[in-house]
Amino acid sequence: MRNKLDTERMNMKFSANLGFLWSELSLPEAIFAAKAAGFDAVECHWPYDTAFEDVKGALEETGLNMLGLNTLRGNVEAGENGLSAVPGREIEAREAIDQALTYAAQIGAGAVHVMAGKTEDVAARQCFIANLTYALKQAQGQTILIEPLNAFDASGYFLKDTDQARAIIDEIDNPSLKLMFDCYHVGRTEGDVTGKLAQHLAVVGHIQFASVPDRAAPDQGTLDYDPIFGAIAAHGWTAPLGAEYKPNGATEDTLGWMKRWTAS
Repeated sequence: MRNKLDTERMNMKFSANLGFLWSELSLPEAIFAAKAAGFDAVECHWPYDTAFEDVKGALEETGLNMLGLNTLRGNVEAGENGLSAVPGREIEAREAIDQALTYAAQIGAGAVHVMAGKTEDVAARQCFIANLTYALKQAQGQTILIEPLNAFDASGYFLKDTDQARAIIDEIDNPSLKLMFDCYHVGRTEGDVTGKLAQHLAVVGHIQFASVPDRAAPDQGTLDYDPIFGAIAAHGWTAPLGAEYKPNGATEDTLGWMKRWTAS
């Protein structure tokens, strides 16, 4: 007989990050694939090459919500990974924020991840705060998310860990600014995933996950997700968790982990 915590764990909800899952499909097709696979919601990275009407139509037909999307990275070929903490790029950063907020509103996405970018400039923090303040003023009911990225995958990224992100969130002091807590990035950089989650839970707006160190499905790697998902359930978290991992093969063949954590 299952106890209350076991029941909560077996009824956890999951969101498919379509930046990685079903990346070979168009975004509308990937939404249908996520629905067929049993996901409760979807999220994406940069949907801007797809007409919002097509995405909205797929969401309406499947009944899935798009949880969030990212601001553009800038010149990817030049290694850029966001603009909002990069001094001197304020105009482009705010154009990217406006674009993301508009697209999110058009498809009903609830959050926009404002990407900080790579910089070691001493003025980066105040630049980021100014651009986040702009995003909060322009938001049309969306949550604004910020996410620390690990140095192995995103060398030179301004936002490096959850404590740094929390300090910025506390300074801005706006309830619509939240932390995107990615268990993968925290596991790679900070190690204590459950401890850091408990420490910052009050400002967490979305939780994502992948294996450590390979960013594959969560039933691989060195990070044990049984206690992590158990801790998330114990905290009373009910929003879908974002499966943001890189499938090592067809996405459908990597979804065995879902059976352990969802009601059959």
